[in-house]
Amino acid sequence: MFSALAEPNRLHIVELLQEGPLTVGEVAGRLELRQPQASKHLKVLLEAGLVDVRAEANKRTYRLRGEAFQELEQWLIICRRGWEARFDRLDDYLGQLQAQNRPKD
Repeated sequence: MFSALAEPNRLHIVELLQEGPLTVGEVAGRLELRQPQASKHLKVLLEAGLVDVRAEANKRTYRLRGEAFQELEQWLIICRRGWEARFDRLDDYLGQLQAQNRPKD
């Protein structure tokens, strides 16, 4: 998922799709890409599980998969809690060091 989002054009596609579903041609036009390039980027996003596609005749419409971003958000919450706990321990340790280094009356 992260490698799919690391490419700037794919991240821009995700930002565009936040406004609603778009066809390959619409994505290509808005990002000033050739249609084959847009299709390639959308395929990567599809394989990463970030978008869904609906085919109607020869037109493909892509939309974001909200579930994928909810999973990402949950993962980030867990990571943030871990970092907060580490920072709290560091803060406690630094407080102990400061207390040890204070001049005694």
